[in-house]
Amino acid sequence: MLTSLPNLLTLSRIVVIPLLVALFFVHGDAARWIACALFVVAGVTDYFDGYFARRWSQISAFGRFLDPIADKLLVSAVILMLVAVDGITGLVVLPALIILCREVLVSGLREFLAGLNVGLPVSRLAKWKTMLQMVALGFLIVGDTGPDAVPVQMIGEVGLWVAALLTLVTGYDYLRVGIGHMGRSSGASAAAKRPAE
Repeated sequence: MLTSLPNLLTLSRIVVIPLLVALFFVHGDAARWIACALFVVAGVTDYFDGYFARRWSQISAFGRFLDPIADKLLVSAVILMLVAVDGITGLVVLPALIILCREVLVSGLREFLAGLNVGLPVSRLAKWKTMLQMVALGFLIVGDTGPDAVPVQMIGEVGLWVAALLTLVTGYDYLRVGIGHMGRSSGASAAAKRPAE
């Protein structure tokens, strides 16, 4: 199943990360536009890997494991590079930080719940958050190299703030579900340890 098209599309998002990072170190407008194009293509694969997996009944444990990791690695790498090259500065670092912290939180929560054999499905709002986040980051990659008539940087920054707001909402939803399972898990463990009377 590793070589199925959905899994190859997911893997492509990880493979493209080093090239994206390298382009941030290349001077000139062309490098930014190429980086944006690669990022957009990588973002589009996020939709098609799931679409083809469902359509062709190729949903696999490997794919379910790798898909969210590929997304988080891609987004985290781009955010960190944008901060490094001053594509994200000032207060706009805050929504970027919120997004990164939420990704760590949800990853840890998924790992904990996996130990309890509990899945944490992606909500519709979280999918919208991911899409908006990708669009905002695409604008920020282009930044000041965009056309003068379009406030590319501002659009990206506003999009990142809105994505961070959705990140807080979806992060809270996931955390609430996780804490509920933690409570039940603790209660079950305490009952199992209680001596029989």
